[in-house]
Amino acid sequence: MSNASYELKAEAREQVGKGSAREVRRNGKVPAVIYGDKQPPQAIALSYKEIYYKIHGGGFLTTVATIDVGGKKIQVLPKDYQLDPVRDFPMHVDFLRIGKNTEVNVNIPVHFINEETSPGLKRGGVLNIVRHEVEFHCPANAIPEFITVDLHGTEIGDSIHISSVTLPEGIKPVISDRDFTIATVAGSSAMKSEADEAAEEAAEAAEAEGEEEAEGETEE
Repeated sequence: MSNASYELKAEAREQVGKGSAREVRRNGKVPAVIYGDKQPPQAIALSYKEIYYKIHGGGFLTTVATIDVGGKKIQVLPKDYQLDPVRDFPMHVDFLRIGKNTEVNVNIPVHFINEETSPGLKRGGVLNIVRHEVEFHCPANAIPEFITVDLHGTEIGDSIHISSVTLPEGIKPVISDRDFTIATVAGSSAMKSEADEAAEEAAEAAEAEGEEEAEGETEE
């Protein structure tokens, strides 16, 4: 399951627009909006400190939260946020209001297990991660914290596709028209160098053998 839900206190905002947002920031808060579930958008102001730590704490966009707006509690999922490009502090946050049957598209991290039981990795292969995250369609109240890819038994040259991953019930990849690759087990550069060196030695040996045979024929 996703990270533990949390609650944020917020103040309702009557004014909207750039001027209002700047005023909110001058007062040490972060402007935000709650939208969706066939209801009018709700402009709010959040505690700068609280939202800063939530954004930078990990899992922000995959964790359902409750926002208390003047005693009215609204269940939401963070959908987007803007950070100051220089100082990295939050400038604005968008929240999706969560209804009973709300489903969302969300990027979920990929975790890998059983590297120690992968023959390919034990022989010096390298795990080449193609997708660190995968976008899934799932119920908003049942977003996995991550999906797990099992590397047990993988050999050098193997590719791990989405079809080989066991997914929690109710979630499906947004990309549905192909069996896309999540990771591959590739030979390391050192292994390739050794193989190239062995091939060169074999070629040199064959060439030397050919020259010796030619010399022998000449002497005869």
